[in-house]
Amino acid sequence: MGEIVGAGLLAHVPTIVLPDDLRRELNNGNESTLFTGLQRLRREVFDVLKPDLVLVFDSHWFTTVEFVVTAAERRMGFFTSEELPRGMSSVPYDMPGHPDFARLIGKIADETDECWITPIDNEHLPVTYATLNFLSFLQGDEAWASIGVCQTAEHRDFATVGRVVAEAVAQSDLRVVVIASGALSHTFHKLRNLRHHEAAPEEHIYSDEARHWDHRVIDALVRGDHAQVVNEMDQFMNVRPEGHFAHYQMMVHSIGGAECSAPGRMYSEYENSIGTGQVHVWFDQPADGWTGHN
Repeated sequence: MGEIVGAGLLAHVPTIVLPDDLRRELNNGNESTLFTGLQRLRREVFDVLKPDLVLVFDSHWFTTVEFVVTAAERRMGFFTSEELPRGMSSVPYDMPGHPDFARLIGKIADETDECWITPIDNEHLPVTYATLNFLSFLQGDEAWASIGVCQTAEHRDFATVGRVVAEAVAQSDLRVVVIASGALSHTFHKLRNLRHHEAAPEEHIYSDEARHWDHRVIDALVRGDHAQVVNEMDQFMNVRPEGHFAHYQMMVHSIGGAECSAPGRMYSEYENSIGTGQVHVWFDQPADGWTGHN
């Protein structure tokens, strides 16, 4: 029987993969805790857990009529971001996949009412930096797979996907880490002002309301009060979290949903990225299993 051995809400912001001097220059000469936090996460968590598979809920990958899970034997090539080609240009990547697990997700989805998840094994399926930016920090010998965000889905659909993933893990023999890759509030400053808001301190977050809600969510996650976050999702939508906060919704429902009480460990400070709220929060697998999955 497989198990989810850890879960994280992690920020994939482009600054983490910039050259050291440029990254510090944008932050008034200071290092970003989002950068050092991923280094620490590798040492303290990934090198200890040694998972068989990392599954990324990718908030940059939008599908329309279904959810999609990558099912290729291997994804490799060079990545240039259409969004920020100056900062992410011809970056090499090589990710072994896990086709059997992807097909298992698809099979369970087919047996689940009102759930549509299609495994796609095309090795040329585009990748996004919401998955790739973690590789230089966290990748080891394990397989990597990604699930996109269906842009026509609702909260209940994200919850269903999370539960299907949990069932697929349970039916496998894999030790899996799940990553919710994305931001909290996600409104950018306008072009003519954004260069004044590239530093990390939270004073640069887009609005007081966004900062308030980000802190409310982070505080709940650290306490393990996932029920609060799940139950206040509609209110949180008012500050436009990235990708409908689907990355977190799918992740949390894979580890018990509103019943999950796993407290979060901060692996970064709460940081700004040109107006958006970013943080790394890690959830260790409880000794007695994830609440809701016992």
